[in-house]
Amino acid sequence: MFQIFKAVNFDWLKWRRLFIGISVLLMVAGLGSAIFRGWKDPNGTNAFYLGVDFRGGTVVTGRFNQPVTAEQIRATLGAQGLNDAVIQPVVDRPDTFLIKLPLAGAGSSESESEVELGRQKVRAAMNAFGPERNPLTPEANWAYEIIGTDAVGAVAGAELRNKAIAVTLAALVGMLVYIAFRFEWTYGAAAVIAVFHDVLVTLGFFSIFQWEVNLTVIAAFLTLVGASVNDTIVVFDRVRENRKLHRRESLYKITNDSINQTLSRTVITQGLIVLSVLAMVIFGGEVLRAFSLALLIGTVVGTYSSIAIASPIMVWWERKIEASNKLAASAARSGFKPKHAEAGRKNVGKPSRAA
Repeated sequence: MFQIFKAVNFDWLKWRRLFIGISVLLMVAGLGSAIFRGWKDPNGTNAFYLGVDFRGGTVVTGRFNQPVTAEQIRATLGAQGLNDAVIQPVVDRPDTFLIKLPLAGAGSSESESEVELGRQKVRAAMNAFGPERNPLTPEANWAYEIIGTDAVGAVAGAELRNKAIAVTLAALVGMLVYIAFRFEWTYGAAAVIAVFHDVLVTLGFFSIFQWEVNLTVIAAFLTLVGASVNDTIVVFDRVRENRKLHRRESLYKITNDSINQTLSRTVITQGLIVLSVLAMVIFGGEVLRAFSLALLIGTVVGTYSSIAIASPIMVWWERKIEASNKLAASAARSGFKPKHAEAGRKNVGKPSRAA
């Protein structure tokens, strides 16, 4: 296999406290941002910038007579102050777009006034392309028409959010069971903690920079749950192999050697993923921006956590279990000796049953 690094002998576990300190700092920063933003909002719901799918709002379906792009529509909406709108093209109808406007006021997503207000705002912006189609005179020149207006309720958004959390937790439990069966339960626990770390750090960035959290971001998180544990399993598999080959060496040295031996593979595979996702961030446009940012940050943090979080936690846990087993064995030995000695003293001078 092609290797970038050869004969690497870096002591990764030596810097475990620094690595874990950086992770704790990132998680505390994200948590602090979420708490502070939620406290500033009177309703306590502004910890993350939730999209229309979760916050509720209005979805306007527009059809255009001449070819237009999502960027052109976004520019016209921005001129009317609708900077938070999400423009989504309809795949099977290239002349049709879904324009999603976030909820203007709490609890008003299902009211007719909210829907009509969104429709009027979109109409005012679309007039920049030309006149709206008049159903009475369809043969006249027209630039656009609004063919549908719907409301997305906050209740539906809460249901989607709860299902996304449930699916993520189910995936983590499944990984824990698989890794515990494939390796040891300590390996599985360390890998799941690392995945939690990746998700929390990535969410922290979304809270700090107020990037939109929508359904595509949830899809990115579900992807990260599977992808971030992949590199960890590769390292753990090498640890298991080296423990069989080098039984006399300490787990500390074996883990360091395993990380160094898989370092080239980690840099090549994860580096290619980062380059691909970076291209999506730069050239993917606004529709894929949140999704690609979640993948980019999650991939980088997931690669970091497989070395700096999962491996030190596994070594620490294994050492704790080993020390506990030695202590129990020592206590058992020291506990049995007095009993045998006492029994010996009581039987002095008494005839044996065999006699």
